[in-house]
Amino acid sequence: MNRYPRDFRGHGPNPPDAQWPGGAKIAISVVLNYEEGGENNLLHGDKQSEAFLSDIAGAAPWPGMRHWNMESIYDYGARAGFWRLHRLFTDKSIPVTIYGVTSALARNPEQVAAMQSAGWEIASHGLKWVDHRDMPEEEERAQIAESFRLHHEVVGEAPRGWYTGRCSMNTVRLTAETAQLDWISDTYDDDLPYWMEVGDRDQLVIPYTLEANDMRFATAPGYITGEQFFDYLKASFDTLYAEGQKGQAKMFSIGLHNRLIGRPGKIAGLQRFLDYAQGHDGVWFAKRIDIARHWAQTHPHRRFERPSQMSRARFVERFGGIIEHSSWVAERAWALELGPAHDSSTGVHSALVRAFRSASPEEQLGVLRAHPDLAGKLAAARRLTPESTAEQASAALDALTDAERDQFGHLNAAYMAKHGFPFIIAVRDHSKDSILSAFQTRLSNDTATEHATACRQVERIAELRLKDLLP
Repeated sequence: MNRYPRDFRGHGPNPPDAQWPGGAKIAISVVLNYEEGGENNLLHGDKQSEAFLSDIAGAAPWPGMRHWNMESIYDYGARAGFWRLHRLFTDKSIPVTIYGVTSALARNPEQVAAMQSAGWEIASHGLKWVDHRDMPEEEERAQIAESFRLHHEVVGEAPRGWYTGRCSMNTVRLTAETAQLDWISDTYDDDLPYWMEVGDRDQLVIPYTLEANDMRFATAPGYITGEQFFDYLKASFDTLYAEGQKGQAKMFSIGLHNRLIGRPGKIAGLQRFLDYAQGHDGVWFAKRIDIARHWAQTHPHRRFERPSQMSRARFVERFGGIIEHSSWVAERAWALELGPAHDSSTGVHSALVRAFRSASPEEQLGVLRAHPDLAGKLAAARRLTPESTAEQASAALDALTDAERDQFGHLNAAYMAKHGFPFIIAVRDHSKDSILSAFQTRLSNDTATEHATACRQVERIAELRLKDLLP
């Protein structure tokens, strides 16, 4: 099977109504990454110093050496930045989700106690704050298991949420396969939660952000002042809030780090944004676990038979009749590079018409000739396909007067004699009278024009039939 794994469709053109509690127009998830004490360091058994997300411009790892300045910056996050943020959030009664690197949590007991006292959610940020890109799958699986064990030991309970951050191509699958998480967040692909099927596991994903994130104080292009951070958060909030006012409520994640936003010159922008957001009605500040529980209750996952995962035989069985008596079209469509984007009526239609359009003129002509006459002898003998029978009935072509039946008969014969294939029209788009009008107009066209028109009508008929079968 030639299959493409990335999902470009997501919720599609009509995302679900989030139905946030209290009719909120926006859900805001404030996330505080706790990494201090879990970063690359010879003290932690690593081979080099940390070089990621600090105020040291152009930092590079120091192989085989400790980096005093880098360590000191991370230490600031634990010693000063965390407490400044803790006071801000508790004073404003803002619920927080902690992305806690497990080994860092174990080295910061007072901060963990403060998180728990404030009622914050402590999710897992992996065992160590290191890059998983080149980590062998079995090693990453083992680190995930050890993170669960140590998290329970340090926090008193297992994590219900997960975000690795510096992840591998295996991370999302491996964390979902634990079947222990209410949510995972190692994606950046939506403004709403969604379900992911990993084997038998229906895993809820709550996408995260790398742009409404203070990490851009330490990356280029990025923020220089707290005011720039405020401006970006405000613009994001205003856009999402306006969508919520139109019945399209979304979620807004804000990513923070103790050693970055915890600096006095930066936190002022965050404080100003929180004041701004709290000044609006219909704003739900929520921990990610609360969002996950709401989504699971309000939008539980429902599996359906996915076209991209069907065998050839099943695909042809299901869609071989969509284009009249031409199962070869479905066979060729199945052989295309299908993926999650094709698990809808629009997606399957795209595959079918690509196969039809790329067929030879003789094959296309065969499809046209496979269609029945409108209100013809096959209809009278009840020998149409169920789809054609229903379609012709929708325009009352099964209830013609004798005079109307004769008129259709003459038109059918004249059209066939001139063009060599039946008159084809998507009858569900028409009434009996508009069909007759189109019949008489198109009878005067040249055959090349009619061939192109008939092919477009075949595609339209297929589209309508698929909408009856799939989302």
